[in-house]
Amino acid sequence: MYFPQFIPYSFIEKEASHVEGFSPELALVTIGGGKELEEKLVVRPTSETIVNHMFTQWIHSYRDLPLKINQWVNVTRWEMRTKPFVRTLEFLWQEGHTGHATEEEAEEEALQMIEVYRKFAVEEAAIPVIVGRKSKLETFAGAVRTYTIEAMMGDRKALQAGTSHNLGQNFSRAFNTQFLDSQGEQQYIWQTSWAISTRMVGGIIMTHGDDMGLMLPPRLAPIQVVIIPIWKTDAEKETVLAAATSVHDQLKKEGVRTKVDASEQKTPGWKFNFWEMKGVPLRIEIGPRDVANKTVVVSRRDIPGKSGKMFGISMDPSQLHSFVIAKLQEVQDNLFNIAVSFRDSNIEDVSSFEDLKAAIAAGKWARGPWAGSDADEARIKEETGATIRCFPFEQPSHSGRCFMTQNAAKEVAIFAKSY
Repeated sequence: MYFPQFIPYSFIEKEASHVEGFSPELALVTIGGGKELEEKLVVRPTSETIVNHMFTQWIHSYRDLPLKINQWVNVTRWEMRTKPFVRTLEFLWQEGHTGHATEEEAEEEALQMIEVYRKFAVEEAAIPVIVGRKSKLETFAGAVRTYTIEAMMGDRKALQAGTSHNLGQNFSRAFNTQFLDSQGEQQYIWQTSWAISTRMVGGIIMTHGDDMGLMLPPRLAPIQVVIIPIWKTDAEKETVLAAATSVHDQLKKEGVRTKVDASEQKTPGWKFNFWEMKGVPLRIEIGPRDVANKTVVVSRRDIPGKSGKMFGISMDPSQLHSFVIAKLQEVQDNLFNIAVSFRDSNIEDVSSFEDLKAAIAAGKWARGPWAGSDADEARIKEETGATIRCFPFEQPSHSGRCFMTQNAAKEVAIFAKSY
């Protein structure tokens, strides 16, 4: 669906914690067509309120449930300190909104969607993420529970890469969104909302990129293989281009996203650097000698220098295709494994506040048993700049005592500085 970008301010005001949480980030329209508006309009920060306005008109009976909608839209939040992709005044996202007859269905939906996001991050973007529940202070304004996927970037800051919220009945009560259940009783619906944004693009850049530029996981790379033909004479040009086109057509036929860079304005060396910067996973080089030998040279973006070069790879269609497919999978797996190793080596287990302060000061994540109050959590943020990123779904069998209060802790929490 597509909902309006301008939302009446009265909608935002209906859910108390929602307006309180979003007020500092709102962009307001007060003049339209040269005249002052009777009611201010909010430039969409998120759509729970306007979706509920319509859900109230669409949902009347249990037969109308569940109702699940999604939209791909732009969002505006008034950021004072911006960072491309990661924290911008305007960004793009998909946001899903669902209405359910029972609390259990809503919880199941919220958990299902954070698993969809986890699977995408891990299997497609090759980003290892920690899945968990947000603390009360970090929970979405208006939600009962917020689930998150947290990723460690190259500078060791945490990126909240996707969230899924169990909204309970907070918005349905505020908007009077009710349905007649199977027993003939009026009930408030139970709701979820969930979103992933262009922040994920920033996550891919900052997880895998290096000083040479982008390094894209093959499953997401728009170009998986770039072919660079190399020649000096016109006679060489003809045979080399014919071979390059043949290899391109073979790979493309097998579903590999391939491009030939046959431009004559730039040198082969310039092209190597350019496509490395663009993050293309594999490069195939074809020169006159390769044509004569019916072989190619293949270079991996994830392994720099000569160690990433493979010589004498057969041009035979079946052999080349299977080789390329295998190497693309190796690049995908290697990017993920490097990111896992980097993350795990930068998480410190802590047993005291001093341990946490030292870990955060060293730029690392801190993991420890937690049974602190909201005030304790706020103190950690004030003194270190770190917040609770999540209570991971995967918990140790015994948590021990809270490193802050020494009270018995049921859960371990992860703390880190974030964007």
